[in-house]
Amino acid sequence: MSLSQPTASFADEAALSLPDNAPKVAPPQSPLPADSLERVETWGMNRAALAYVHRPTTIAGIREVFALACQHGVTVGMRGAGRSYGDASLPGENICLDLTRMNRILDWNPATGIITVEPGVTLRELWRYTIGDGWWPPVVSGTMNVTLGGAAGMNFHGKNNLHVGPLGEHILSFDILLPSGQLETCTPVHNHALFHAAIGSFGMLGCFTSLTIQMKRIETGLLDVTQRAAPDLAGMLQLFEDSANSADFLVGWIDGFASGEKLGRGLVQSARYVPAARVANPLQSLRTQNQDMPDTLFGIVPKSMLWRVMKPLTNRYGMRLLNALKFRMGSTLGNGKTIRQTHAAFNFLLDYIPDWKFVYKPLGLLQHQSFVPAEHVQECYTRVLQACQEAGIAPFLAVIKKHRRDDFLISYCLDGYSLALDFPITVANRRTLPTLLTRLDALVLEAGGRFYLAKDSSLSSAAYAASLGEETRQRFLSIKHECDPDNLLQTDLSRRLFGDFSAE
Repeated sequence: MSLSQPTASFADEAALSLPDNAPKVAPPQSPLPADSLERVETWGMNRAALAYVHRPTTIAGIREVFALACQHGVTVGMRGAGRSYGDASLPGENICLDLTRMNRILDWNPATGIITVEPGVTLRELWRYTIGDGWWPPVVSGTMNVTLGGAAGMNFHGKNNLHVGPLGEHILSFDILLPSGQLETCTPVHNHALFHAAIGSFGMLGCFTSLTIQMKRIETGLLDVTQRAAPDLAGMLQLFEDSANSADFLVGWIDGFASGEKLGRGLVQSARYVPAARVANPLQSLRTQNQDMPDTLFGIVPKSMLWRVMKPLTNRYGMRLLNALKFRMGSTLGNGKTIRQTHAAFNFLLDYIPDWKFVYKPLGLLQHQSFVPAEHVQECYTRVLQACQEAGIAPFLAVIKKHRRDDFLISYCLDGYSLALDFPITVANRRTLPTLLTRLDALVLEAGGRFYLAKDSSLSSAAYAASLGEETRQRFLSIKHECDPDNLLQTDLSRRLFGDFSAE
């Protein structure tokens, strides 16, 4: 497949999209069968739409969905497990191509650790299939309930990004079905332009039908995790730099309510693989039942009930208290201590409390995740945290990680750090939160930063274009027009950031 250089010009329309400001979607040219009409919601519960949901099980089934969309003059938005915080998989009143039923393991070689899966296979299904043979996914997110197709579409990252990069660097090949019905096989060498463009393209170039991934060899299912307290943001960043060469994984939690001299205080966790020589029975640690997190707290309280217990504290007063207590306990009882955890317990913290997002009902939550070069990170994130406090909207959860750049076309990573901020949407802040998010975007852009679309709900087209750079943006549009000349693949996210592509 030949991918030509871009020639189109760019005319931008800046727009801030929040739950009450959805992109406008043209109605279908002819009615679609109503029996497939369902409500589709963002994972952050901040937006929802009625869509015509189709769940194919074969490549032929995907082709039929593309043909149906063409026949009725509608667009197609792809959806995996629906774990994007924002509108990345909302199709508007069009077709939602749900790939969760294409969830077969196609090939597994326990000698080499190479596995081929369909796009609907979840991270949970992946690690449970391979860990008994001594292999773990090379990159995992904070939840195991994501599909591999969605993970590749967003090119997700983990707490080890500073060493191993995003998922795409461990994908050996993939098959992708273009809207024309053409099936392409891509590797870093064969069809390399499409390979580096499709990974991270948020589902705008085609539908992954299979992915071949190189897994990570592990001797045990255990990690040694050391926690250290930082009194402020400068101390936090210094801990990261001091630990970067010796840790396999690094992540920091920040008290978003702390101010003044305590601004950016928090806890840094560094984790290292535990070799077989340091475990009495390493094979036992590789059994899935020894990785699974318990369903109850203290063996009594079902974890499925915990979000109800948390709900009364999910306000700025309760969360200020909880953040302060977390730091106090971590900086006294846990500071400098090392504990042993399973891979699942350390990596999948977001799965520890089922349905924890329900504490943000009825209006949901937004996450703002930015990536800033190392040379500007302290100044930028100081200003970001200060801006939140000045607006009276402190993040309920703030997480910082260290990263390195990669070579994918739509890349959010760079040599620096990321900061993820969780904000509740409330009646009180609903009008002021968009202003704060716009301010945060400006601070990040001023520092030469980027944004992660799997978490985004509000970025404007102008801000995203500035973060991409004009050359990258035009290159992506050129590939988009060659792979999908009729602009069949669209979502509310793509319409918010690129319009309908037709005017480019």
